[in-house]
Amino acid sequence: MSNIPLAERLRPTTLEDYIGQDHIVGENGIIRRMIESGKVNSFILWGPPGVGKTTLAKIVASQTEVPFYTLSAVTSGVKDVREILDKAEKDVHNIFSKGRPILFIDEIHRFNKSQQDSLLGAVEKGIVTLIGATTENPSFEVIRPLLSRAQVYTLKPLDDKGLEQLLNRALTKDNILAGRKWEIKQTDALFRFAGGDARKLLNILDLLEQSVPENETIVLDDTTVTESLQENPAAYDRNGEMHYDIISAFIKSIRGSDPQAAVYWLARMVAGGEDPKFIARRLVILASEDIGLANPNALLLANATFDALAKIGWPEGRIILSECAIYLANSPKSNSAYLAIDAALDAVNKTGNLPVPLHLRNAPTKLMKDMGYHKGYKYAHDYAENFVEQQYLPDELKESVFWKPGANPQEFKMQERLQNLKSISNKS
Repeated sequence: MSNIPLAERLRPTTLEDYIGQDHIVGENGIIRRMIESGKVNSFILWGPPGVGKTTLAKIVASQTEVPFYTLSAVTSGVKDVREILDKAEKDVHNIFSKGRPILFIDEIHRFNKSQQDSLLGAVEKGIVTLIGATTENPSFEVIRPLLSRAQVYTLKPLDDKGLEQLLNRALTKDNILAGRKWEIKQTDALFRFAGGDARKLLNILDLLEQSVPENETIVLDDTTVTESLQENPAAYDRNGEMHYDIISAFIKSIRGSDPQAAVYWLARMVAGGEDPKFIARRLVILASEDIGLANPNALLLANATFDALAKIGWPEGRIILSECAIYLANSPKSNSAYLAIDAALDAVNKTGNLPVPLHLRNAPTKLMKDMGYHKGYKYAHDYAENFVEQQYLPDELKESVFWKPGANPQEFKMQERLQNLKSISNKS
């Protein structure tokens, strides 16, 4: 039995062995083209855990044959950054160097502003090529000057096809697993628990291999996987990967109007040292996605929670999060706004850039007026109740209904008001 985890033993070293992310490393993928040209620009890899962010950075450095430095934003400070940059600057002036050194920063979203500022000069001067990895939206966590100098590439969870490829590779290419006898019956539970995370899948295989005596066949089926994970939850979560499972339980508890469970999962995150801003952002999203128009005040409170955390800090911020979570859990629920924008986006994707009806167009010039722009437009404030019926959608979509009111008092009132306005308009 090796002390090196399977995920590390099986880490790819070339793009040919890399699974998934075809949109950036496939035949015409931007990162593949960078490697082939030998000209690598700074970029940030954004995606969930276990999708190959660190691995891809190492492959880029290896295949371009440039010096590779790595820092973890969790353990590194400004001093560490400066020491690495000093070493990198010496590499730049080395006549044998094949290109700018790569500085890989894992969890770059955890760098504070001063730490990120310390990188700016080196990136601008070409001392290093920066590759960052983050599970958080860089728009929120990376300072604008740094973000403007680095392209952001989104990495996706592995689909079942990718997970199956990974499974086959582990059982045939890893010396330890390939030396065991396996009986593959079912993979549904394995793929479900992995959740698109390559590291999780490999950790589960590692656990199964270590739990079965060497002279016995390892049976891979849904029952075995489920029972093994229930008996050994620590092995399944050896790298703190419950992060996404717990936030999922937290969100689903609030969506399901269970304040007791919401506070429990919140406490789990607080006790585990979760970033308060991460929790607050999820509450803002939930306030719109799951409560929405049923209680518009929910978004106001969630946004106020986000702002208050910045002012109050920790540990008192936990009380603010608790208040918000309980309020959202007790609020009436509606996803009508969420469904409406998705339905409208679907229509846009299917119909393309439909022309704006002439009467709705702006007409700042005589030529535009002569062409019929703005002609026939009815100014709502000139009519009773500031409302008049007229066509606002393109002709091809004029009968479309994107927003369908949810079954709650607030949206019933909105629907009733619209119906009353239309009734008044038709009578006039």
